[in-house]
Amino acid sequence: MTSLRRKARITALQTLYELDCTRHKAEQALARLTAEQALSPEIVDFAGKLVQGVLQNKPKLDSFVHRFAPTFPVEQMSIIDRNILRIAIFEILINNNTPVKVAINEAVELAKNFGSDASPRLINGVLGAIASKYGKV
Repeated sequence: MTSLRRKARITALQTLYELDCTRHKAEQALARLTAEQALSPEIVDFAGKLVQGVLQNKPKLDSFVHRFAPTFPVEQMSIIDRNILRIAIFEILINNNTPVKVAINEAVELAKNFGSDASPRLINGVLGAIASKYGKV
């Protein structure tokens, strides 16, 4: 069974993916996704916090991606990979409400389910380097 927080992360990822591809508003995209899936208030709340956190900190989050994955420019990275990294870096370095190992594991699981074959290794490598650099492991 998928945990509530994993469902929220999936919803946040779907919302951020949509925002990367369209000019939709975050609130409208999130509301539509949560209504379509009949998600609980807890899932909607956590997904909303993740989406807002990523949107409010996107330049800072992207600078971490750039610093720790210099051969993969953020703007050329797959939409899935860059948004998984943004969510996880937000959880690890800014929000601080999720244990680092859990944030990394959840991000790798998202990459396995939604990314390419190379995504899990990229996500794990970048997040592992960030966690090591900032003393989060």
